[in-house]
Amino acid sequence: MTQEQAPRKYRNVKTEVDGITFDSRAEANRYCELKMLQAAGKVDGFGIQPSFVLADGVRYRPDFIVCAGGHVWVEEVKGIETQAFKLKRRLWEERYPWMELRVIGP
Repeated sequence: MTQEQAPRKYRNVKTEVDGITFDSRAEANRYCELKMLQAAGKVDGFGIQPSFVLADGVRYRPDFIVCAGGHVWVEEVKGIETQAFKLKRRLWEERYPWMELRVIGP
């Protein structure tokens, strides 16, 4: 970090794994966990930052979409649940009630 860069609001550190830059170490760690779970056959597959429409003009990009045993869910890695995320979660539950939004956090 250079002197002119201010510390990030939530103290997250961008982290690169496999040529992919994640917004935090926790998100990068979850990616590594999902890769191991897939290699072990416990997860059929996963994707990074899929895009969903929540309402007119409101898009949501959870960190991961995961498929295992015929079930599909999305995951959001959070250290803290912000007001903006709480609103998106409520919109998610209204728009996609059949797909679980799992919060992975401390």
